[in-house]
Amino acid sequence: MTGAGHVLDLSVERQDEYSRFLPLVKWLLAIPHFVAVGFVAIGAAFVTIFAFFAVLPTGRYPRGAWNYMLGLHRWMTRLNAYVLLMSDRYPPFSLGEEPDFPARVELAYPEQMERWRPLVAWLLIFPYVLVGSVINFIAAVCVVLAFFAILLTKNFPESLFRFVVGATRWNRRALAYGHFVATKYPPFSLS
Repeated sequence: MTGAGHVLDLSVERQDEYSRFLPLVKWLLAIPHFVAVGFVAIGAAFVTIFAFFAVLPTGRYPRGAWNYMLGLHRWMTRLNAYVLLMSDRYPPFSLGEEPDFPARVELAYPEQMERWRPLVAWLLIFPYVLVGSVINFIAAVCVVLAFFAILLTKNFPESLFRFVVGATRWNRRALAYGHFVATKYPPFSLS
């Protein structure tokens, strides 16, 4: 399942069958990832500050800093796919592209961006984030329903799966715009 119409593309492949009892322990197995991503996110805060002061005078996001942020988005997407039951495959500890993993993020590098963007991107994203909070609540309900569906049938219902993927896509786009690694305002769409 892939999203179109935005510079950030997130896709997650739905499995034919899910492990019946893995959802019971996924949260526990994901703890090392949460710790590692926490440290990477601390680094991302410094990278964002660095990029802020680089974009203001030059209008360019430093490529290495941008790659670091993209790597964080990729890792968080793989972790979300695992924890939100979309994939049974344990995610790699990696900032790099993992083309064989079922959850992937692609984002086009902006060669040039408006110098004002770092000053207001975090503010402009608020309406999108407010709508996103409602979508996240609904997605959490979908994951709970999927949890029981997987326990009983080994299947993540497709409609629930599509909604959770859409909510994940919504979150990634909000973060990418808020961190000004994406220059196009995200669409009010789950696709």
